[in-house]
Amino acid sequence: MNNEKVLCLTDLTMSFGNKRVLNGVNLEVYKGQIIGYIGPNGAGKSTTVKIMLGLIEGYHGTIEIFGENIARGDFAYKRKIGYVPETAEVYDNLTACEYLTFTGELFGLSSVEAEKKAFNLMKEFNLESVFHQRLSSFSKGMRQKVLIISSLLHDPDLLFFDEPLSGLDANSVMIIKEILNQLAARGKTIFYSSHIMDVVEKISNRIILLVEGRVVADGTFAELQAQNKEGTLEEIFNQITGINNHKEIAEKFVGIVSEGSNHG
Repeated sequence: MNNEKVLCLTDLTMSFGNKRVLNGVNLEVYKGQIIGYIGPNGAGKSTTVKIMLGLIEGYHGTIEIFGENIARGDFAYKRKIGYVPETAEVYDNLTACEYLTFTGELFGLSSVEAEKKAFNLMKEFNLESVFHQRLSSFSKGMRQKVLIISSLLHDPDLLFFDEPLSGLDANSVMIIKEILNQLAARGKTIFYSSHIMDVVEKISNRIILLVEGRVVADGTFAELQAQNKEGTLEEIFNQITGINNHKEIAEKFVGIVSEGSNHG
């Protein structure tokens, strides 16, 4: 494994009002790692990512990215980062060409370079025919591909993907997974947050589980399996988070749904 440190969080805490969202997260991430960053809703995953991206302030602790403390206010590190948020706003009135060229220019590409690269990447997703159509006409899956392209256009060294496969069909999912593997092989570091456990299990070479703002598990899938005596990542997740009564909840839920109904 490459021992070049890309990211370091030390005693990271964050509160919103009286609610403590992160409780002293310590983390070191190295070049070429694909980190599966998982946890229940409200565990603090998106908050961690947004703090690292400089989108949320008011945290305590230290964050170093590419060896620089981000609190110093030098935002040069952001040029080397790509980000696909869980729910992204795209400019509906722009065409894919306009949106991607604009994004590329923000990261220092010339408009000619950005447009050419964007078109070639769209072509690989079989979207070249809609390159000059407005994003308002795009399906969710098509928009998601545009967002993934926009995050990679400037060839970043560190990628934050929050549910990047949302809305994609099975073939596209396989392509994106392979893209991530090849990026990591070229030394890119990927922070991958998702609720789709089987994908996290397959693509991550390190899995970090966050519960109530604390890191409660950190290791390869094989290491987590050995520690928890469980089969799939989903089962390990359920064991660690203490939620193992899915069947009972489902039975009660369906029981309520069918209360008072006289079908059949």
